[in-house]
Formats: sequence, C-alpha cells, structure tokens
Amino acid sequence: MKAVVVGAGIAGLVAARQLGAAGWDVEVLEKSAAPRPDGYMMDFFGPGVEAAERIGLFPRLAAVAYRVEALEYVDAAGRPTSSLDYGQFARLAGGKVLSLLRPDLERAALAALEDVAPGRVRVRYGARVTQIWGDGDGVRVAINGSTEVTFAADVLIGADGIHSGVRAQVFGPEEEFLRPMGMRAAAFIVSEPVLNARFRNRFVLTDSIGRMAGLYSLRTDEVAAFLVYRDVAGGPGHLPAGSPRARLRREFAGLGQAIDRVLGLCPEHPYDDVVAQIVMPRWQRGRTVLVGDAGGAVSLLAGQGGSLAIAGAALLGDLLGAVASPGEISPALAEFERRWRPVVEEAQAAGRRAAASFLPANRTQRLLRRWIIRATHLPGIDRLVARQIVGRIAK
Repeated sequence: MKAVVVGAGIAGLVAARQLGAAGWDVEVLEKSAAPRPDGYMMDFFGPGVEAAERIGLFPRLAAVAYRVEALEYVDAAGRPTSSLDYGQFARLAGGKVLSLLRPDLERAALAALEDVAPGRVRVRYGARVTQIWGDGDGVRVAINGSTEVTFAADVLIGADGIHSGVRAQVFGPEEEFLRPMGMRAAAFIVSEPVLNARFRNRFVLTDSIGRMAGLYSLRTDEVAAFLVYRDVAGGPGHLPAGSPRARLRREFAGLGQAIDRVLGLCPEHPYDDVVAQIVMPRWQRGRTVLVGDAGGAVSLLAGQGGSLAIAGAALLGDLLGAVASPGEISPALAEFERRWRPVVEEAQAAGRRAAASFLPANRTQRLLRRWIIRATHLPGIDRLVARQIVGRIAK
C-alpha cells in the first residue's frame, strides 16, 4: 500500500511514521526548503500525551521539553501583577505537561522516522504540490509545476496546515472553511543573552489590554517572542498593511523595555498569521483525507494544537495501517472521522469560549483576569480555571 502525505509538520510526520511502521510506502511532500525554524512555545498535554506514549514518541518529546516554573504577568515597568505556578497547572491538566517549542516538536517527529524501516518513509523538502487528481486506483499528485513529476498513491493525506493547498484543491477555497477569531499571532527568536538570563524557566507575559507579548528563554542565549494582537478586519485573504516587522513594532510599542529590546531585533519576516479555526462538514473525499490544522484547526486559544495533531495523526495512521486492501480505505477514513471529530469539535468550542477573555478589552476585564489567576489556589476556583485552560481534561 502507498500513501502520499502533504506537509512535513507535526501531523504529517506522525501519520507517515505510523503508516511506515505498518508496512506502507510513504512519500512526504513539504513545500518548505527545510524544517521550519519559526514557531512558538506550546503546552503539550491531553490526548497527545496518551498518543505519544502509546506510539513511543513521548521520550523524544520529553528530551527536548523546557522546564517552566511559572507563568508571570508583568506591567510596563516589568513588575509582576499575577502569576500561575506551573506545577499546579500540570496537576490540573492531568499530571503531564511538556513545554515544547514548536520547531523542536517537529524535529522530534522527524527524528522518530528513524524508528521505521529504512526507505519506507521518504521526506522531500521543496516539493510544492501543484495538481491533484483521482483515478480508478487511487490518487495522483504532481509537484513543482510539472506533471512529469508525479506520485501515485492509494491514499492522499493533507496535513499542510491551516492554509492547506490540498484542502483548496480537493474540498474548496479557504474562505469556505476558515473562521477568523479577530486576532493575529506572531512569533520569532532573537539572540539576547541579558533577557535570556533574566527570564529563565518562566513565561513572562505583558498584562496589557487588546494585545499581549510573551517572552521565554531558550537553551542558548536566545529569547523566543510570542505576540497576539487584535485584527477585527481580518478574514480569509486579508493581510494588514505594512511589513510584518514594522506592524509588530507599531502594535506592541510601549509594553516595556524588554519588549522594545526584542522588537528591535525582530527579523524582517517573522511568523505572522491570522488566529482562526477551520470548520468543515467532512474531512474526507474519495481517497483524500485531512488531518491536523488542515481539516480542524482549533486555534492557539484552545491550547491543544500540537497535542491534537499527534493524537489525530496517530489514530489515522493506526486505522489506515490496519487496512489490507484498497477497498478497506474508505471505511477506515470514515471511522477516523467518526471517532476524531467529537474531540476536535470540543476543542474548537473551548477555543471560542476563550476568545472573549484571551485579550482583555478594557481595565475591568484585565482586573478580572488578575483576580482569577490569584485565586487559583482556592478549592473550586482552581478547577474552574483548569476547565478554561484544558477543557474536559480537568473533570
């Protein structure tokens, strides 16, 4: 059996690994020239932990995880206004929380392909899919503008993210499925030894209104920045005016000396994209299926993107891996959607609930957030906060 996976991100690599382990021949096609260095820090918990342990990926993730002691909000002068103990957060989230930089998670998933028989899974970078068509025996994919470079497969897995090209070609244009949440997010990494030493083992977030900047130290002398700001006019195809670097400097000016220093080092083209969900009536059509953000992006507000990417891809790989003949593929894809859709829809609902309070719109909302965080040590309140953060995990 043969599969083509489009996208060498978290979901694509995990799905490819599971299929390869089941004896499939897998081509992974990634349009980027190399593994992407951009991305933000994420809390990895929930269904992804269970899936990573089951498939043997968890030790690789734990090896690259960061030790975080606290999440701390600060004012423009750098003074703490409230904080959340990460040990407590881990307990509320079920006991296992890894803090992972997204590029590190992807590299761990890429390294995990070594667990598969040599040559079973092949990853091709710089391979942009330009055409997809079906035939009686499966799916064909052309790359890089030439129909002479094609791949034939029994199944096509679209794991190419929120702006999925597979989805656009097979299911319809992006505007039919993308649901903006009124925000944009940016992320970049800079060399800043002084701030690196100051913020080690802490997430430091600005206690600001309508925007938020976060900083955290990496293992070298670098600092990773994560920024979220309002973009009410944002929608499918919408791009705010100006260069990303100039826009970020303008949007986040005045949030404190540390933020100003990091913005001064911001690269010309940082990661900067709409915060949105992908909502679709179905994830499969013929021999094509979507997984991860391509079919069910939950947004960073749900806090489980990486976790769901691994869990969903592992499930898809397991179900397809058990297929013995092409005739069993469609039932396997239907079973994947039946079992996985409720999980994604619950996470998306949690993300929509969080959208209203993620960026306080005024001083009253900001003060309420401070009170809630300070009260997390109280019985009952801690469970309420946990439900806001991790959804149904904290029952």
